[in-house]
Amino acid sequence: MRQLRGQERAITANRQTDWALADAFVPEDDALRWARERAREAGLAPVSQGTGAALRLLAASTDAKAVAEIGTGTGVSGIYLLLGMRPDGTLTTVDVQPEHQQLAKTAFRAAGFAGNRARFIPGRALDVLPRLADGGYDLVFCDGDRAEYPDYLAESLRLLRPGGLVCFEGVFADGRTVDSGAQPAEVQRVRELLRTVRESSQLLPTLLPVGDGLLCAVRRG
Repeated sequence: MRQLRGQERAITANRQTDWALADAFVPEDDALRWARERAREAGLAPVSQGTGAALRLLAASTDAKAVAEIGTGTGVSGIYLLLGMRPDGTLTTVDVQPEHQQLAKTAFRAAGFAGNRARFIPGRALDVLPRLADGGYDLVFCDGDRAEYPDYLAESLRLLRPGGLVCFEGVFADGRTVDSGAQPAEVQRVRELLRTVRESSQLLPTLLPVGDGLLCAVRRG
């Protein structure tokens, strides 16, 4: 295999176009567009189309029946997760803002999901997660307070069955994760998470370049 020259390692305009194509590859329906618009109005940043499509694929590939989500938002990521889950599956979704969860409920109904497909729990994630069942989940998706990501990981390992999957949204932190300059505490915590996941003997990780970075890891049996 030939050595790449320096300029070939650079992120080119074509590569950026490729990434944009990949991120928008899966089209969205009216329910998802409605949820995105509500997120924009609320000043929230929902997962990208590419991240949503990856979550749908991961939920389907794990044949997920029980999924826990940290950060309901207005329901964009939840719709994607439900689309990939088993028809009899339940999404347990946690958010500190009950009004956002009301919007997500509307979005889920518009997407055609029955009311019993989702369990909405208002509250701070680190207060709610300890109340959830050990080993009771196939997938845990984290899109909450990035300063708490290492704590979410510890809870996720308890919640996941062997072979279950944990995912963290936004680990690129808009490029700040790899920026050598001084960074706020939440970026330092994301770096801590990345190191812990990469070095853990309990996890089999990968980092997907979709949206703002999706860190995924399988809990070994």
